[in-house]
Amino acid sequence: MVQIDIEYQGGLRCQAIHGPSRNRLCTDAPVDNMGKGESFSPTDLVATALGTCIMTILGILADRHQRDLCGSRVTVCKEMTEVGPRRIARLPVTLALAGAHPEEFQKRVERSILSCPVALSLHPEVRVPVEVRWEGQPPHHIALS
Repeated sequence: MVQIDIEYQGGLRCQAIHGPSRNRLCTDAPVDNMGKGESFSPTDLVATALGTCIMTILGILADRHQRDLCGSRVTVCKEMTEVGPRRIARLPVTLALAGAHPEEFQKRVERSILSCPVALSLHPEVRVPVEVRWEGQPPHHIALS
């Protein structure tokens, strides 16, 4: 169990404290939802969690197989619904993976992406298309949901 303590600071801003490390972060409501947009919104953190989770899983895999993925990048774009209840509709992910790697490792990477706990925790209606770009190769597409 990890405890996160959150204090509402007014003006649609919250401060969260990560129990084990005592690191802090602030959230702010986005401009299109009555906020100032001066920090991550709660739904921005969902997108951030997805991208960092995928990259962490791939880092673990790379370490296990003595591969180097340093310099790899992930971009997640958060798209909210336009009608109905306000929620995340899509989280398209683009992975640009650094280095030349054997085909077997590339296949392991693409299978590992499917095990992302954050993606597995999302509502099934949230679309998560993933584009994987290996240096010098055409992109591969995976759908997490």
